[in-house]
Amino acid sequence: MTTPDEAKLRFDEEQQLWAQVEALWEAAEQRDEVLIRERLHPRYSGWVTGSDAPHDYGAAIASVGPASPRILRYELTPLRVTVFDHDVGVAHYRYEADLETAPGRRSHVKGRWTEIYRKQIQGWIMIAVSGGPDGER
Repeated sequence: MTTPDEAKLRFDEEQQLWAQVEALWEAAEQRDEVLIRERLHPRYSGWVTGSDAPHDYGAAIASVGPASPRILRYELTPLRVTVFDHDVGVAHYRYEADLETAPGRRSHVKGRWTEIYRKQIQGWIMIAVSGGPDGER
């Protein structure tokens, strides 16, 4: 049985993890490569729906760089945020975003992500993601 103190700790950890998800989206919107580099594990791995293979840390950093679509607006809807044993976290959520894909060209995307984090001294570090735009296979 979970004690009230344990439930409060779990709730606080889950809130901190979700705050990290939001901070990374904000960093992506701002194209803050420095923060993204700090918050991704060097051995990070991700797989975007519709891609042939997983991508690595370098590709994740490039996805917020000047050659990538610029995020104009986004909305996140958390579905489930879970912390395991105080050091591993999983966030499942839906997203919706307006992007500038080229000067003057915009697109609207929506989809879902699952992000996996490991808690370290400096906070939650993303170790993996999976998901992407709805309708992709």
